[in-house]
Amino acid sequence: MTTGAPTPTYPARPRRSRLRTFLPLGVAAWLVLEIWLLTVVAGASSGITVFLLLLAGFVLGSVVIKRAGRRAFQNLNEALQRGGAPSDSSKGGGNGLMMLGGLLLMIPGLVSDAVGLLLLVPPVQKALGRYAERTVDRKLREAAQGTLGDAFQQARMHRPDGKVVQGEVIRDEPSDAPEDPRPPLTR
Repeated sequence: MTTGAPTPTYPARPRRSRLRTFLPLGVAAWLVLEIWLLTVVAGASSGITVFLLLLAGFVLGSVVIKRAGRRAFQNLNEALQRGGAPSDSSKGGGNGLMMLGGLLLMIPGLVSDAVGLLLLVPPVQKALGRYAERTVDRKLREAAQGTLGDAFQQARMHRPDGKVVQGEVIRDEPSDAPEDPRPPLTR
């Protein structure tokens, strides 16, 4: 039975990215794997051994993070004294990966400890650094052309019905107005 009234059309929901779909599942699987491995190791040896392994990983991770942070700060100071950019990859290109490795060592678990130790190996750091640099360069080349200023000049407003209204912000400021640092007392 139809009444002749138009049925409302709702805008289609955007598709969820694969990362948003599978990331929670991956984190849950990783946690289950970590707990299972800890129970297997505790059953094979003892609970004290597992506790000492986790404590050693935490201490080693904190030392690694402190050392990488100190090295990054020294590289920044040297670069500022030279007047150059602090992105000198010859000395401290792997500081971010060292900090990530230290963080993974601090997280309780054997898989995260193994990955954290792997990130502390210099050839692995160089290979991952080159891969990350190539990926970022490719993503930047694929991005739409424009400057950051263009992005700030355009404004988007979302209406309640889901439509997007694009616009441009134009400021009309009088150029002959005196520059008074104090606000007016009355209006």
